[in-house]
Amino acid sequence: MKAAELLKYVSSFEKDERLSVWHLALLFAILTLAYKQKQYRTIQVSRSKIMKLSHVNTLPTYHKYFKELQDFGYIKYIPSYHPDCRSEIDLLKRY
Repeated sequence: MKAAELLKYVSSFEKDERLSVWHLALLFAILTLAYKQKQYRTIQVSRSKIMKLSHVNTLPTYHKYFKELQDFGYIKYIPSYHPDCRSEIDLLKRY
């Protein structure tokens, strides 16, 4: 995803009335990790990093809004059950 596509992706958030501050905080954390990794399609993630960056401090809140982001079509979560491999998030086009 190029910078222009990323800007379109971010601007689509304001049009979606389903998104709450919790969704936006999680998306901000995911996009921050994407930027740091210079990856705009598939991002290596850990729950602890996303929670820290988003300031979401409880697991029930994290799981609820993270799942809704998947249901709304913003992200696709690909879990890794291997201790040495991180999970991945695919950013899905929504514009």
